[in-house]
Amino acid sequence: MKRLFLFALLLVACASPREAERAPAPSRSTTSRRTPERHGGIQRGNAAYYAKRFHGRKTASGERFDVNKLTGAHRKLPFGTRVKVTNLKNGKTVIVRINDRGPYARGGVIDLSPAAARQLDMLDAGVVPVTVEVLTLPPCGEGGRKC
Repeated sequence: MKRLFLFALLLVACASPREAERAPAPSRSTTSRRTPERHGGIQRGNAAYYAKRFHGRKTASGERFDVNKLTGAHRKLPFGTRVKVTNLKNGKTVIVRINDRGPYARGGVIDLSPAAARQLDMLDAGVVPVTVEVLTLPPCGEGGRKC
């Protein structure tokens, strides 16, 4: 009899509308990982900059990294995309061209050349919160862009 009671209790518990009433579990925010091109054009997260020791090495796009050029690395944007990066701590902005892949640090949305980091006044901080806004995309077929 006791087993029958427990079985009936289990059936009632499984058939109850609790699951339907329960609010869905909050999903992790992925806004910092979304590609701005596909999600309104603006992305928020952290920016860091390349060390000068990478000067002259090849980037993912095949061009040589130059510490004096205004370039950046993004995980998904096509090479040749121009973006405006705004330092949220001081409001300074810089326009860079994407020519590499990265960043690989958690929370990072863009890695910048030292020249771009200098314009954002972030050399001392190393990592700052930024917004990344897509300004122009390369023509279809260039930079790995599919249309």
